[in-house]
Amino acid sequence: MSSATKPVQIKPDWRNPIHLLAFGFGSGAASFAPGTWGTVAALLPYYFLQDLSLLPYLAVIVISFLAGIYICGQTSKDLKVHDHGGIVWDEFVGLWITLMAVPTGWHWVALGFVLFRIFDIAKPWPIRWADRQVSGGFGIMLDDVLAGIYAWIVLQLIILMF
Repeated sequence: MSSATKPVQIKPDWRNPIHLLAFGFGSGAASFAPGTWGTVAALLPYYFLQDLSLLPYLAVIVISFLAGIYICGQTSKDLKVHDHGGIVWDEFVGLWITLMAVPTGWHWVALGFVLFRIFDIAKPWPIRWADRQVSGGFGIMLDDVLAGIYAWIVLQLIILMF
């Protein structure tokens, strides 16, 4: 295919705060494993969120999810690509769900990180269904929220065992 017939790939506008958030402050622009790098970037805000009690923490998740529907949906429209790989705001919210009510200790955070990435990549039912069937900003957010819930359940079971 000649360059004249290739579709033009629109790049995020880094001056646009919506794109900046959607791309996880630039972490989603990584050429290799942008979802993983976006999840790494989500650890910095988590550091400040981890000391919140459960209700404020849940409020941050709900607000971030609702904002993410718009942020991810608008960026997807602007780039003319549904669920562009660089859109990682959904990874932020998914990881924060996974790490909800986790005991103090970076080993729990690391385990939560790994579990979230496993569920986000493997996409067991209904995550894969949501990823393929639900469109727009809600669809972009939903599969990572479900991956976060699955990872949270497994992590909480492991915490109970130890």
